Amino acid sequence: MSVITERVQADMVQAMKARNKERASVLRMLLSRLQLAEKEAKGEFGEEQELNVLAAEKKKRLQAAAAFHDVSRDDRAAMEEAEAAIIDGYLPEALGEDELARLVDEAVAETGASSPRDMGKVMSALMPRVGGRADGKVLSEMVRKKLPAG
Repeated sequence: MSVITERVQADMVQAMKARNKERASVLRMLLSRLQLAEKEAKGEFGEEQELNVLAAEKKKRLQAAAAFHDVSRDDRAAMEEAEAAIIDGYLPEALGEDELARLVDEAVAETGASSPRDMGKVMSALMPRVGGRADGKVLSEMVRKKLPAG
């Protein structure tokens, strides 16, 4: 079991002892997702893969919250946002805009990208460096702005 999975499990036990049902429920779900992903990974399952699972789960919650806000179900949206906040506690701090811009510049220079057709190469070089500390949509938009139109 990896470090993050162990931390989630320990925090879940603590939440259960404290009778914090909401937190315990979210952590139980997270633990289940992490264990399933580890089982499905045929090979190495480390911190990077754990962070990917956590980022995906957070993204699902935020998308659901936005959908609930759209249909005026603010109570459900608040619940989804609260779950995302719990998950966020296990993710590394997000990179600032200046740091992201620097990483995008490095990836563009490194890959020799010169047009929007090279976007895939740039993103492939960029994503491992970011390591789940930034939203993919934000990154792709930054890369798109850096690459001159074809």
